[in-house]
Amino acid sequence: MPTLKIFVGTMYGGALDVAEQAVPMFEAAGYKTSVLEQPTLQDLTVEQPDLALFCVSTTGSGDFPGNFVPLVRALDERSPALTGLRYGLIAMGDSSYGETFCGAGRRLDEILQGLGAVRLGERLEVDAMETFMADDAALPWIEEWLDAEQLKVS
Repeated sequence: MPTLKIFVGTMYGGALDVAEQAVPMFEAAGYKTSVLEQPTLQDLTVEQPDLALFCVSTTGSGDFPGNFVPLVRALDERSPALTGLRYGLIAMGDSSYGETFCGAGRRLDEILQGLGAVRLGERLEVDAMETFMADDAALPWIEEWLDAEQLKVS
């Protein structure tokens, strides 16, 4: 059974809520799924999943949530080759912050692609000014992503 890891970067729990609600969708699509609230570089490199989903919120200044900083630092410092990694990305932010809107998700996308990972489909950017509950936007996107990228294995 292929594996899917959901890497969560969250400030107030919204990204974790999306991740937890996504698990049954991925399991129904044929994946052994795990949610990582304290993701490490080893989760991406030594135990690389068949598919990854990143659910990352952004602080007001455009930074990564505290629980996600160690992973990003390790990616920056060690620059591991991630050529076998296929991923999707859900970025969450608040457009009232202007240029820093979804800054963490956008930066993560650049980092991952710079290390050779391949994003499948477009990045979803969820705006808290338009969508009160992130899962209202994320769950339909996940279903569409699974179909559009032909990711269902069961």
